[in-house]
Amino acid sequence: MKPVTIHPEGWAPALGYANGMLMPDGTLHIGGQIGWNADKVFEAKDFIGQMEQCLNNIVSVVRAAGGEVTDIGRLTWFVKDKSDYLANQRAIGEAYRRVMGKHFPAMSMLVIKDLIEDEALIEIEATACIRHG
Repeated sequence: MKPVTIHPEGWAPALGYANGMLMPDGTLHIGGQIGWNADKVFEAKDFIGQMEQCLNNIVSVVRAAGGEVTDIGRLTWFVKDKSDYLANQRAIGEAYRRVMGKHFPAMSMLVIKDLIEDEALIEIEATACIRHG
């Protein structure tokens, strides 16, 4: 068996990358998601809005693979502004719980110089385990 490319229905095409790759063993590798919507438009210009969109995008990929939020085992966050993150802890927690509920996978956070998309303030990648049957 070969890996299966996962692409949520209605999303603009992924060009040169895959949003998700479902491996034969059920491991779902979710490519870095930024704060744009399914049409690749940044509706939010602030950190909280983009963070929430990143998480929603991850959940969309997981669900397109047949999984649920609780199947997510790891999140890696890449943020451009450490001070923005630290100044908004309460709002970050509220936005996180709106999307992820009380599911807290293993997480890492890296502060980086920049992201490829100029408007992006954050990128989050994930790994999930999708078991069928």
